[in-house]
Amino acid sequence: MGLVVQKYGGSSVADAEGIKRVAKRIVEAKKNGHQVVVVVSAMGDTTDELIDLAEQVSPMPAGREFDMLLTAGERISMALLAMAIKNLGHEAQSFTGSQAGVITDSVHNKARIIDVTPGRIRDSVNEGNIAIVAGFQGVSQDKKDITTLGRGGSDTTAVALAAALDAEVCEIYTDVDGVFTADPRVVTKARKIDWISFEDMLELASSGSKVLLHRCVEYARRYNIPIHVRSSFSGLQGTWVSSEPLVQKAQQQGDQKVEQAIISGVAHDTSEAKVTVVGVPDKPGEAAAIFRTISDAEINIDMIVQNVSAASTGLTDISFTLPKAEGRKAIDALEKNKHGIGFESLRYDDQIGKISLVGAGMKTNPGVTADFFTALSDAGVNIELISTSEIRISVVTRADDVNEAVRAVHTAFGLDSDSDEAVVYGGTGR
Repeated sequence: MGLVVQKYGGSSVADAEGIKRVAKRIVEAKKNGHQVVVVVSAMGDTTDELIDLAEQVSPMPAGREFDMLLTAGERISMALLAMAIKNLGHEAQSFTGSQAGVITDSVHNKARIIDVTPGRIRDSVNEGNIAIVAGFQGVSQDKKDITTLGRGGSDTTAVALAAALDAEVCEIYTDVDGVFTADPRVVTKARKIDWISFEDMLELASSGSKVLLHRCVEYARRYNIPIHVRSSFSGLQGTWVSSEPLVQKAQQQGDQKVEQAIISGVAHDTSEAKVTVVGVPDKPGEAAAIFRTISDAEINIDMIVQNVSAASTGLTDISFTLPKAEGRKAIDALEKNKHGIGFESLRYDDQIGKISLVGAGMKTNPGVTADFFTALSDAGVNIELISTSEIRISVVTRADDVNEAVRAVHTAFGLDSDSDEAVVYGGTGR
């Protein structure tokens, strides 16, 4: 048996009973002959509570101290989990991100992993211990400051450690039984997916699916680390995310391939806002100036649409979407460079939602696009922006229309399950 990396989210370790339940599962893996490394998130809503506390003390906390505060949540979880495992008669050692060798850049609150040097972790498991690592955190390469990895940081920590330790699999435990064809909180008849490719999972993650974050899947694809998404509240098989379309049952039957479905799923996202730059001169360099300004402000954007210029004025409008949290920063940056760019005004709209249809088989199956838009039309959903790739169609609608749109598209493509409703055991799906 090889080494397995397991990651448990905040809902899995939300209280003492949850921690003890997780400890039993970890010990079971150890008894089955695996070396086990565990990455753990903060308990329940601890991180949100720490953020609220910081905002009460300071409206704009310094990045370094903010990271120092937020990492406390994972340290509590890792220590309590190690205690619970020892109480079951097995040895466990807890490690912070820096002790585990997670080395990052110096960007506080959203650092990126540069390298992982897990010497202490490897030594610990070779000595027969279960290693418990605090997720979501690392140490900067230059100043040796504590850093946090931002949203989905614990998933990224787990996959990065799995790659560095050459693990057999990275198991991501959450409060749903795997990756579903849609968010089961919105579509109760969503089906669990047995296997999904890295590429399709990347599109779903970047389109709003919360069960795995984009950075985590991207890291796993780069190092070809299979991910098994499953629930910590049940013993059911979950969803395998990998480069090869294999499920565990198929592997036991001689690596028999399973055919990939045309449509993998429907994702939605209501965390974005739309900025429209009105009255942009339709000439070379204007779009570059706009997006250079956004880039210099370190803001990531998603969808972009440019209207046809008006013949009478030679002016056009450019719209793009971005995280709501970055909206004010984007508006301020563009206003400061208004005369340099030459636009007339800005419009900001944070009452939007994005719906995305994802599937690698779409490009070889005619009619998918027509069926998608027909489903939205029949549901009375108006479309504001459209973006496509080879395996994805995304549209922006009013936020109030998102849930109805997701259900309509899910049903239109025959994704509804005939069995019982999907179970959500608690929490937010992370």
